[in-house]
Amino acid sequence: MTNQYIDGREAMRRMDEWGAQKKPFLFLIDFEGTECLVLSLDEIDPEELGYDFRGMTNWREKDTAPLPPLEWNLQPETYETYRQSFDYVFEQLHAGNSFLTNLTVATPVRTNWSLRQIFRAARAPYRLWLKDCFVVFSPEIFVQVAEGKIRSFPMKGTLDARLPNARELLRNDPKERAEHATITDLIRNDLSRVAEQVTVERYAYIDEIPTHRGPLLQMSSEIVGTLTPEYRNRLGSMLFELLPAGSITGAPKKKTVEIIRTAEHYERGFYTGVMGIFDGEHLDSAVMIRFVEQMPDGSFCYKSGGGITFQSEPDKEYQEVIQKIYVPIH
Repeated sequence: MTNQYIDGREAMRRMDEWGAQKKPFLFLIDFEGTECLVLSLDEIDPEELGYDFRGMTNWREKDTAPLPPLEWNLQPETYETYRQSFDYVFEQLHAGNSFLTNLTVATPVRTNWSLRQIFRAARAPYRLWLKDCFVVFSPEIFVQVAEGKIRSFPMKGTLDARLPNARELLRNDPKERAEHATITDLIRNDLSRVAEQVTVERYAYIDEIPTHRGPLLQMSSEIVGTLTPEYRNRLGSMLFELLPAGSITGAPKKKTVEIIRTAEHYERGFYTGVMGIFDGEHLDSAVMIRFVEQMPDGSFCYKSGGGITFQSEPDKEYQEVIQKIYVPIH
């Protein structure tokens, strides 16, 4: 599959063409929008690429033997190293160059499970495994397109669900509320570039996500816009107009992406890109978060992050990045 990567321009063209033809396809777009896969569903080898997008799947598990207990050992970067990146981002916030910046890190992980086994065990609405490359198990919708409507569900705000009064704590936390409001406004503005009558239908609702380290709460909103009748002819053009996803960059988007490139000590690659499927009528897609990547030497790293605002405290942000390094299994 990896030898079929194409650039963003070809990916956009192919998605526009296949959308107009109502030809089902799957797509992956990396964070920079420069390395992509766009594959018709009938050409995907399930031994090379497995997917399950809310029940639409090519996955047929041959090995039904129980998995061994998960071993999960992290080697996080030091607080001092994280603090250097955090301080740079904070300087940019105070200089007025950003209101919110999503800062991420890559954490080495030692585990007894393969990428394929992680894919098999993970519970998430959107899952994808690319052989010898990565596995992603994302809870976050990017956009859904159906019946002339486009919907987005930005996810910002995380808290340990086991804390006393956790839902109230998350809903009333000033930093989390500010972060969520900023991203909701950004996504509303983004959708207004491709749709009309854009409205926020649900604001700051909370879901609980099970993980192997205990449940987490996540805060989301639902934003809806109306598309022109010929929207299937421009599925790729429309998606690329919205990239990169606002929830994993920040605001304002263009300048904040520049800040991210300087602050982070690694290449995101497909992490925080988008993946999705078009069934011939409807398009469903997700932000590629909750991400385990296989490195050239065969070792694994888990990429995770969080939003930095004026109200952020570096020690809490560091702990949140580590808290998000989990596999969502029951």
